[in-house]
Amino acid sequence: MVVLGDNAPWHTAGLVQRAGADLGFELIGLSTYSPDLNTIEGLWKWMREEVTRLQCYETMRGLFDVCKAFVDRINQDPLGVVNRLWPRFELDPELEKLRFST
Repeated sequence: MVVLGDNAPWHTAGLVQRAGADLGFELIGLSTYSPDLNTIEGLWKWMREEVTRLQCYETMRGLFDVCKAFVDRINQDPLGVVNRLWPRFELDPELEKLRFST
């Protein structure tokens, strides 16, 4: 099994590297800045789009509740999560045309 990490100190620590090797994992660090390959970045962006953009919650509990509802909702469709967050290695010419039209 290959595990991709973001090179945070706690991911590259010797203890983590040894534990991964003992479990048979190949631990590979991503390049310094590679949000397209780091799916958690896509998840945070998605959550900001749907939960916190243009929103201000009166309490931490209110923020917690909407975040939990978001997580509960997306967990109902695991394939949809994978489809949305899976890294894209090939460009869609039609989509790129929309992004960079003059």
